[in-house]
Amino acid sequence: MRSSGWAVSDSRSVGRLPEIRSGPATVSSVNESTQAAFFDLDKTLMAGSSGMEFARVARRRGLISRTQIFRWGRDHFRYRLRGATDEQTSEVLKMARDTLSNVSAKEIERMWPEVLAGILPRIYPAMLTEIHLQQDAGRKTFIVSAAGHDLVESIAGVLGMDGGVGTRYAVNEEGVYTGRLDGRFVYGPGKVEAMEELAGQHDIDLGESWAYSDSASDLPMLGAVGNSVAVNPDGPLAKVAKENGWRIMRFDRLGRNLAVAGSVGLAALLGGVGSYLSKRR
Repeated sequence: MRSSGWAVSDSRSVGRLPEIRSGPATVSSVNESTQAAFFDLDKTLMAGSSGMEFARVARRRGLISRTQIFRWGRDHFRYRLRGATDEQTSEVLKMARDTLSNVSAKEIERMWPEVLAGILPRIYPAMLTEIHLQQDAGRKTFIVSAAGHDLVESIAGVLGMDGGVGTRYAVNEEGVYTGRLDGRFVYGPGKVEAMEELAGQHDIDLGESWAYSDSASDLPMLGAVGNSVAVNPDGPLAKVAKENGWRIMRFDRLGRNLAVAGSVGLAALLGGVGSYLSKRR
């Protein structure tokens, strides 16, 4: 069985987009072997969910049904409004496993260019600046995400980061996904385990490192480092961040607009989600 697979900003560098609280941290040159910056992917580095981009491409290739894409669209909308819960994340994981089951790894690998083409335009410019500033300060940069490992690793490579760790799915000797995980689910405590492994491999001091996330589900990740940053935080994370004096960045304008208009536009959005995804490039 085998598996398949932005430190500190200020208003001068990223315009008026970010809302930053508790003050920007100081960027100074450090020993690159001792510090790192770890970034969540969905709604942190990028607007929305990478899983939705995967679903859009999978639907075009006939891997998932119209009913499934409807459910993914509904869950994506809720995620933009309120963030992800453990229950919703578990359901998404189940859907991913069911989708991959009995599909060849080569077919999924051929989807990545299309999936990346949908994700890269959604990378927040302010977060790309964060990555560059962390790198300029001598810190290694990594993405740690529950998304598929191959996708996470590909995004990290395109962004010029040192690496990425995601959830691995098992592939049998015939090169077909089995529907089972190959290792940990990189979510909650699983992200901390991944960070600890990276720290061991790269001689990183987590106590001197940084972590960025949008969700309270990543409190273990944020609590594992000495410098925590809440990016477009959900309500529970915003509360914890304020209580602990963590830096807060806000620039997800689409999320804010959806929150205001959500109760009015939900039916229309869900009714047209299939058409929207099939026409969008």
